[in-house]
Amino acid sequence: MTSTETRAAFSLAGIFSLRMLGLFMIYPVFTFYAEHLAGSTPLTVGLALGAYGLTQALLQIPFGMLSDRIGRKRMITIGLLIFAAGSVVAAMSGTIHGVILGRVLQGAGAVGSVILALGADLTRETERTKAMAIIGMTIGLSFALSLVLGPLLDAVIGVPGIFWLTALMAVAGIGVLFGVTPQPAQLKSHRDTGTVPALFSRVLGDAQLLRLDFGIFALHAILTASFIALPNVLHDIIGIPQSRQWMVWLPVLAASVVIMVPMIILAEAKRQMKAVFVGAIVTLGLTQVALLIWHASLVELVVVLTLFFAAFNIMEASLPSLISKVAPAEAKGTAMGVYSSSQFFGIFIGGTVGGWAYGLDGPEGVFIFSALAALIWFFVAVTMTPPRFAKSHMVNVADMEPDAARDRADRLRAEPGVIEAVAVPEDGVIYLKVDSAVVGEDDLARFAQRPAQA
Repeated sequence: MTSTETRAAFSLAGIFSLRMLGLFMIYPVFTFYAEHLAGSTPLTVGLALGAYGLTQALLQIPFGMLSDRIGRKRMITIGLLIFAAGSVVAAMSGTIHGVILGRVLQGAGAVGSVILALGADLTRETERTKAMAIIGMTIGLSFALSLVLGPLLDAVIGVPGIFWLTALMAVAGIGVLFGVTPQPAQLKSHRDTGTVPALFSRVLGDAQLLRLDFGIFALHAILTASFIALPNVLHDIIGIPQSRQWMVWLPVLAASVVIMVPMIILAEAKRQMKAVFVGAIVTLGLTQVALLIWHASLVELVVVLTLFFAAFNIMEASLPSLISKVAPAEAKGTAMGVYSSSQFFGIFIGGTVGGWAYGLDGPEGVFIFSALAALIWFFVAVTMTPPRFAKSHMVNVADMEPDAARDRADRLRAEPGVIEAVAVPEDGVIYLKVDSAVVGEDDLARFAQRPAQA
């Protein structure tokens, strides 16, 4: 990566992390705060926790498409300002309904897809995967850090203070955007990162992709519902003050990563993706059953939570990889857009149904809901076709005539190990999907070279 590409990747990752930290920091502390607000019920508390997911799901694809017309940085700025406004509304609200409105506004600042599109504008085809990996890693890191920072900050500034800090971080993101992030030379449609409306029917008609979309929906429904119950379990049953719960989350998350890494290596390097994938779903379901039975003991709770977050982290890493393997070469961005919307719908449903279940039967109601969600997911996933170990690549043909680019794609399609080769002259690239066991880096470099007859 060039210095400009590196600066682009890390600055956009910084913007992403500033925004995600603000969203996640309230997870471990919100239920305690919200129960004292006027109009609070378990259902409205759950709705407030998950409300941002609804507007995020509905608006992120339109935001990305609109940025093609009026500019990436302009749309990111608009989105961050809306996000900041929602944070201020939530901070100043003395009722649960005001906080719900604030959370809805936070989600309406749906800039995730635009950040990825800007990252694509600022990187070459050969380096784009690295840039997206840097941006993607910030989500997991932000989540882990937020579970530790949330209780610590709550003890000092309270939940309203966290909302105010979230607004300030959104403004800081705008500063990073204009002070650090390079300006793209031109805006382009990138089918590897952006959404193409004409490809929706193809993506939505793919049963394998729909299984994965349901997976991320269920995963985040379970996670969001869990944070309606778990902070209260730690406080009311185990007896850990809210301000010290970070002492549980920190070792749990650290140990879960230690478990996750060899499982990901087994899935990818040893080609056991489906076995690891289904095993993680089973683990998620069993941990919910275990929480239902053993949530009164700290030692047992820590062990179960470690397994839960290990399985969660495995799925967070595996699902995007599976989308990339399964999606048509030229529809990867569209498939990821639908996948991300499914994730945010899961957050909304998890918060809402989790709050309702908590109102019916306390923490046990939430754990039963989550176990049922995992059981349904198991039946959806167990019938999926084991994925081919494919990876995406692009060949730049921007200076070729359309017919020559299509002819080049035809020749590439005949190469050993090439699964798909689709020329899209308007994007200036050929979208490739290759079998990673057959096609190595030397082959990819050779594919990028122009034959004499081209």
